[in-house]
Amino acid sequence: MNDPMETLSQAVLPLLGRLLLSVIFVTSAISKSFGWAGNVEYMTSKHLPLIPVLLFGALLIEALGSLCLIAGFAARAAATMMFLYMIPVTLLHDFMSTQFQKNLGIMGGLLMIAAFGPGRLAISAARASRQRRLSDVSAKLADLS
Repeated sequence: MNDPMETLSQAVLPLLGRLLLSVIFVTSAISKSFGWAGNVEYMTSKHLPLIPVLLFGALLIEALGSLCLIAGFAARAAATMMFLYMIPVTLLHDFMSTQFQKNLGIMGGLLMIAAFGPGRLAISAARASRQRRLSDVSAKLADLS
């Protein structure tokens, strides 16, 4: 990882992408936390059932998913769950409206993380690197005996 372009493309840019992608979910989770009544009113206008359950589920997905994306911990699983969550959320908007199209872009970013992982600046990458080093040490110790 000495090549500056490799560091940029494999570490810095994926981290920046995860941070930027998380902004919408963090702000939405905060909005749901502190503006519960307004969100209930909006969901009522869309004639959704089980509003408290759906709203709590959305809050959990947005808050925990954001933390996972930002930290790079279980980022692929989090991105997959967030992508699936975005499908019904996107269908609440008029087809091809600006919000609909923005959601499609967010979903594309989530699929990129689900497919290619969080990059090198992530907790999961650090854990994998540490496990590889431990395996190498174990193999060398086994060779000595």
